[in-house]
Amino acid sequence: MDKLSVKANAKINLTLNITGKLPNGYHTLRSIMQSISLHDIVTVEKTAPNEIEVICGGEIPSGEQNIAYKAAREFFRFADISDMGVKITVDKHIPSEAGLGGGSADAAAVICCLNKLFGCELPQKALCEIGASVGADVPFCIMGGTALCEGIGEVITPLSPLECECVLIAKGKLGVSTKEAYEKIDSTEIKHSPWEISDFSGGFESWAKLCSNDFEAVSDDPEVEAIISEMKSCGASLSQMSGSGSAVFGLFSEHKKAESCRKKLSELGVFAEICGFAKNSIE
Repeated sequence: MDKLSVKANAKINLTLNITGKLPNGYHTLRSIMQSISLHDIVTVEKTAPNEIEVICGGEIPSGEQNIAYKAAREFFRFADISDMGVKITVDKHIPSEAGLGGGSADAAAVICCLNKLFGCELPQKALCEIGASVGADVPFCIMGGTALCEGIGEVITPLSPLECECVLIAKGKLGVSTKEAYEKIDSTEIKHSPWEISDFSGGFESWAKLCSNDFEAVSDDPEVEAIISEMKSCGASLSQMSGSGSAVFGLFSEHKKAESCRKKLSELGVFAEICGFAKNSIE
């Protein structure tokens, strides 16, 4: 096998509590993450030795600045492969600077593809170790599904799959710098709503009421507030920001209501797409 294409699914944070800050500047968190079917398509192909080429559309940087490049470089280093090269093509569908883990999903896809293409057969634990060296959300994007993520995101406890009829993802014109969002968190005292893993074992309507995101308290993006308001007025059981933003997700019990909301947001020039929960991150 010389070429492999996969779907790299986005993620949303059903809960996101910032619990502390480490001496190295990283923040610790407690979050339930969920893979969703909104995805990029990542293609990895063997090429001339000692070359890593990344092609990515839009405003996403190619070359060494792309997280997919870093993922390939770290995989080859970890697997002790020095005479092989790859071409990585990313067909972007996940909005950037959105808190949806698009870059992390691409990196995870590259790591998993390289593991197969080069016949390394590294276990998932090793793949997650490589991923953690690239980005905090990459290990979850390798494992996928529903999981409690702690530490800086690398301590992952798989959870039973959650059910939801449909998810509406929406993002306005503005993006959010993760660095700046954490700086705002550092200067704000936030009270967390208590929740336990067991609280998420019930039906959709019960656990949806427990979800929250600390970053909403420091968001100053008027589009975020407007989108959340619109989703709730259209019947979303839950609407909140994902990650550090600026994307918003709405969970709906009826597809008809989600589609009506999608149309309204699209007419306002907002990116809006309906998807669902996914049991895997890489497909």
